[in-house]
Formats: sequence, structure tokens, C-alpha cells
Amino acid sequence: MGQYDFIANAFSFGFAVMAAATLFLWFSRSQVAPAYKMAVTISGLVTAIAGYHYLQIMLSWDAAFSVTNGTIETTGYAFNQAYRYVDWLLTVPLLLVELILVMRLSRSETVSKSVTLGGAAALMIILGYPGEVAEGGATRFLFWVLSMIPFIYIVYQLVVGLKGSISKQPENVRGLINGAATLVVVSWLFYPIVFLFPLIGLTGGAAITAVEVGYTVADIVAKAVFGILILMIAMRKSEAEGKASA
Repeated sequence: MGQYDFIANAFSFGFAVMAAATLFLWFSRSQVAPAYKMAVTISGLVTAIAGYHYLQIMLSWDAAFSVTNGTIETTGYAFNQAYRYVDWLLTVPLLLVELILVMRLSRSETVSKSVTLGGAAALMIILGYPGEVAEGGATRFLFWVLSMIPFIYIVYQLVVGLKGSISKQPENVRGLINGAATLVVVSWLFYPIVFLFPLIGLTGGAAITAVEVGYTVADIVAKAVFGILILMIAMRKSEAEGKASA
């Protein structure tokens, strides 16, 4: 019962954080220059999409189980894992796009990096889903390995591929942009680790709790916290460019 409530509370907290972050980001668009409004808008869109899916996840969790005299029983409605993966399929590529947009690279470089990194992110999610819903450990591990291929490519691009572009950013935001790229890498490392929990001895309620709460914590860091960091970068760059124009 404690595990059931803990997961339900984690979903509720995730929904509240995403909803609050969406409102804060969109209401803060007036604080940045026009060149950075799209990045902040996409940041809010990411948390809005995540908030909607956390609401659906909460409803699916509630429908999948019934509690009678402190005993949890299944209702016949399966808990829908697809909501989380549809959310990721939409939001993970957008997370990379908002980072690229706030850097204000050349048009060709922006399009190129958005397509390659966004495409790799979508492929990573698509390859992960069959393993998530698989009953066998071997199938889960196989799709974990396959999804790690685009994951490693994205990490390489964030750590190495963007280094030259980051070095050309204004000095007052260079550290923040480095921090944003690092935050993506660190927060995304949660996902493949959590994915493996059922394969390292966690079973039953412990495995479900670890996976669902772990994914929720990773989502909050990767979307809400990252979105606030993007807003801070946009505000600093707007302020610096405003002073330069003056």
C-alpha cells in the first residue's frame, strides 16, 4: 500500500511541477528578446505536453488498481505505459531543439543540428518502447542496447560536437549553456539506469516503484529544471544584447 501511494504521489507531484513550469515559462516570455522567445515557448510546450501526459498517467494508474480494506487488486485495466513514451517521443527532440535555439547559431547550423539530434532522440525513444513493455528480460536488454546507440551519439554531440559552438557564445552565458548541456546528459543517464532496474534483481512492487518514481524524477529534472535554465540563458543574452545595442 505504501508503494502504491508513493507512486500515485510522485505522479501528482510530476503533474503539478510541469503545470507550474509551463505557466512560469510562458508568462516569462516578455522578459526575453524576440530572438529567444521561440526557445522559451518550446520550453513551456515541453512541460505542457509532459503535464498533460502525467495527468493521463495518473488516471491510468488509478483505473488499473482498486483498494479494498488496505488491499490492492488489479481491476482488469492495464496500466498504460504508452503515455510516457508518447510524451518522450514528442518532448525529448524538443528539449534538444530549445537548447540549439537559445544558442542562436547560424540558420544552417540550427536546422542541421535540430534535425540530426532531434531525429536521433526520436529513434532512441522508439527503440526503447518494445523493451519497456516486453515480459522477457532478454528482449528488454536487447532493446536497451539498441536504444543506447542513438543515446551515445546524442551525448557525444552535446559533450564534443557542440563545444565549438558553445565557445563562441557570450562569456556571461557560456557557463550556463555548458551547464544546460551537462544537465541534459546527467538527467538522461537516469533513464537507461532506471530501465535496467527489473534486470538487476528488483521485482514486483519494488521494481514498479523504482521505475515509475525514477522516471518521474528524471522527467522533472530534464524538462522543468532544464526549461528554467533555458529561460535564464535567454534572459542573460537578451540583457547583454540590449546593452550592446544601447
